[in-house]
Amino acid sequence: MNLPPLLRSLSTRPRPRRRATVRLAAAAFLAAAVAVLPAPAAHAAGSVVEVTGSQGNWQLTVDGAALHHEVRGEGPLLVMMPGGSADAGIYDAIAAALADRWTVATFDPRGYSRSPLDGPVTEQLPATHADDIVRLIELLSPDGAPAALFGSSSSAVVALDVLARHPGRVSRVVAHEPPVVELLPDPAAGRALFAAVRESFRRDGVAAAMTTMAEGLTPAWGEDRAAPEPAAVEAGSAARDPESISPEPEREAPEPAAPASSPQETPPKVPPAQAEVFRRMHANLPVFLEYVLCSFSGYAPDLAALRASAARLVVGVGRDSRALLPAVAAEALARRVDARVAEFPGGHIGLTGDPRAFAARLRDVLVAP
Repeated sequence: MNLPPLLRSLSTRPRPRRRATVRLAAAAFLAAAVAVLPAPAAHAAGSVVEVTGSQGNWQLTVDGAALHHEVRGEGPLLVMMPGGSADAGIYDAIAAALADRWTVATFDPRGYSRSPLDGPVTEQLPATHADDIVRLIELLSPDGAPAALFGSSSSAVVALDVLARHPGRVSRVVAHEPPVVELLPDPAAGRALFAAVRESFRRDGVAAAMTTMAEGLTPAWGEDRAAPEPAAVEAGSAARDPESISPEPEREAPEPAAPASSPQETPPKVPPAQAEVFRRMHANLPVFLEYVLCSFSGYAPDLAALRASAARLVVGVGRDSRALLPAVAAEALARRVDARVAEFPGGHIGLTGDPRAFAARLRDVLVAP
């Protein structure tokens, strides 16, 4: 594997007890795990949208694309944005758990699954996706009431851009492990990693990209990081002083399901509805690797704008992934803009490992003062 020297040195250090956690983080970028898929609820009455299928599934025309979105529940609007190659299906279990208090909107990002582009796919930009979110909020909250946003991984980058450029449209933004490499101690190494992943995909396909990612997302990113000085770090429902945080005990993470070798294949022993979601998400991988990965991870946040809206921002980190690149970058962001940090169950894809626990933690974060 032809990696830059720094990344090669990080990837070759022996870390057997962390290996499964690293693979989980890589899988989060490259293959969306499949959550439980309850039936969608009805769309709010009176909204001007075009019905495209079963009750609760809708299509919104935006600049250059049509966004498939699903709405369930009642109450203030909560928009949940899928990251990596995922689509709306990744959040079905969590959305169902939160629909008792919020009107929960999920969607397929432009160019993914059921959200076709008007023309050929080109390099995707966080600002374009952020504009899509604002358009969706305007549709689902026509009285101008602000919405809560949750984004994970690459979609957390989009959430940051929405907050920076449209602070009046959001009441709270929970950005779970945005991989903003520009805030790493060595941004060039982070950029080189994701460029190497894309190059592996171009040369040898998805499996090679997965290997390159796993080699680069190592705990070494967090070995020399400073304690999160200005950020109030929460664990459970109570805040803790950052100086009092001790490292999480070592634990073995479960092995993620390997991505299928082609979009037509599915993991074994998966119910038909979940298999269809897996196929959709896996088919999104070429778009993600070629047109999303580098531009989103290379996003430079508007720190001044985020600092001005820090009271509305919560930066999420996984309990089991705090030494990996996305969480290290996320905590660096929190320090730079004086935002709170909330610890969530699991690692970078904790939302699929235990959706109920993740939903409960997200509920606490959303309702906290």
